[in-house]
Formats: sequence, C-alpha cells, structure tokens
Amino acid sequence: MRKEDNKTAGKLTVYFEDPFWVGIFEKIDGDQLSVAKVTFGAEPKDYEVYDFVVRHYDHLKFSPSVDVKVKQDSINPKRRQREARKQSQVSGIGTKSQQALQLQREENKLERKVISRQMKEAEKEKQFELKQQKRKEKHRGR
Repeated sequence: MRKEDNKTAGKLTVYFEDPFWVGIFEKIDGDQLSVAKVTFGAEPKDYEVYDFVVRHYDHLKFSPSVDVKVKQDSINPKRRQREARKQSQVSGIGTKSQQALQLQREENKLERKVISRQMKEAEKEKQFELKQQKRKEKHRGR
C-alpha cells in the first residue's frame, strides 16, 4: 500500500434550507465517505463557522461510511480555483452525501422505534399489573 492511498479529506458545505442555514460535513477517508449534518439557524459568519469547526468537530456524529471513488488527478491551480468558486456558488449536496445522510436517518429511526416499542410494552405491563392488583383487592374484602 502506498502512502497516497491513506489520504483523508474533508469538506464543509453551508447552504440555506428554508428556514435555517445548514452545514454538511463530508469526510473522505481512503475510499469511504461519511457525512454529518449541522443546523446553524441564522446565517453564520465565516468566523462563526470556523469557531464551530474548531470547537465541535470532534463531537459530530457522522453517518455510516459509503464507498466512493476518489480521482487522483493533478489539477492546474487556476482550474482548481475556478472549480472552488463554482462549488461555493452552487447550493446543495452531492448524491453520495445524501445517501450517507439517508442511512443515518434510517438508523436513528430504527433506534427510536425500538425504544418506543419497549416503552409501550413496559406501559402495558404496568397497566396490567395495576389491573391485577385492583382485582385482588376487590376479592380480598369478601
């Protein structure tokens, strides 16, 4: 394995998703893409975004990894600058990022379903025990 195969790259896209400003953190580690979504609320200033990244990046909950192909091309610096400007003007997120976010949403949904099901069963069991106890108290007096 070459040194170049172990590259890690990150990207932050901030865009307006009515009614809030949202940030999408993309982390590419080798050939795996993970994504985290953050809601900023009001439009964040550059220094606020930087401060958020410095303070809270370690605490972000990234989605499960998705396979992705990374091109290893050397690009002319001027072309790279033009592409960066073009990407900063385009709002939205890549399809791989959307897939990773969808996976994260589905996992969270499954976790919530399991927890709510357990709570409902516990409530039913509690009600049943209460009902049985009342029935026993009624018969105890006769």
